[in-house]
Amino acid sequence: MTTDPPAYRAPGADGTGPTGVFEAHRPLLTGVAYRMLGRVADAEDVVQETWLRWSGAEHAEVRDPRSYLVRITTRLAVDRLRQARARRETYIGPWLPEPVVTDFGPAVPDTAERAVLADSVSLAVLVVLESLSPLERAVFVLREAFGFPYGEIAAALDRSEAAVRQLAGRARRHVDEGRPRYDVDPAVRRDLTERFLAAASGGDLAGLLALLAPDVRLVGDSGGRAKAPLRVVESADKVGRFLIAVARQPVPQAEFRLVELNGGPALLVLSGGRPDSVFQLGVRDGLIQCVHIVRNPEKLTAVVPRGPSRLHRRTGRAG
Repeated sequence: MTTDPPAYRAPGADGTGPTGVFEAHRPLLTGVAYRMLGRVADAEDVVQETWLRWSGAEHAEVRDPRSYLVRITTRLAVDRLRQARARRETYIGPWLPEPVVTDFGPAVPDTAERAVLADSVSLAVLVVLESLSPLERAVFVLREAFGFPYGEIAAALDRSEAAVRQLAGRARRHVDEGRPRYDVDPAVRRDLTERFLAAASGGDLAGLLALLAPDVRLVGDSGGRAKAPLRVVESADKVGRFLIAVARQPVPQAEFRLVELNGGPALLVLSGGRPDSVFQLGVRDGLIQCVHIVRNPEKLTAVVPRGPSRLHRRTGRAG
């Protein structure tokens, strides 16, 4: 048996008001928008537009602020994703999602909760989500990452529940087929990342090749604004030699940090205190299967840790 959610209480009734209600839901809205768009700035723009619409709403008539806000955010994100895909057709070189810090600390203490969060926001999954239609992506994000019931998703997208279930099934099949089978053990990934840095920075080609799978792939995203390969580099020999060549071109005032980005360890390279590049490894069976490199400066503004992540997962109601 289900009951209706409690009616929204007028501003001042509980000391929070519309602004407090919105801020309480901001992490959820940002998480939905980022997984939909793969860009922090785009996600923040969508959340800001959601705020503008919320601030002009008749709050006393909103019975479920959470569903109301998610519905606005999702529809805005779908529209922006359609526009973004047209722009990406002219993007220079491979396109990767924007890395984002996910060092949650005590905000998400449950191990299972962290695992779901890390998977739903990983670069590997976000890359696969690019193959979905905007509606499929919205359904997948709301259902798989946030546990929303099909009925709420249907209302958010103005579709029937039967249509949403079909979209969910199709999206899940596409993701399962395209998702790389990487190891998720953070200790293994961190160890390989440290060994990767030592071998590459030390010019140790043999040591680096020992870490790379024979069919390893290197994907670099610069948007034409920094040096990075314009095509995917494949095979251990080519990837290893490319990385050694990069290491021989010193970064001014270089500093290296191991940070948690998109739910897993990553190598952040700073130049004069500013982000220069991010390296994140896809690992399976103790070997590096994929190297993602982000060098587009527009995508590096959110990688320096600055307090709790804004991408907390909020558990949805069962259904």
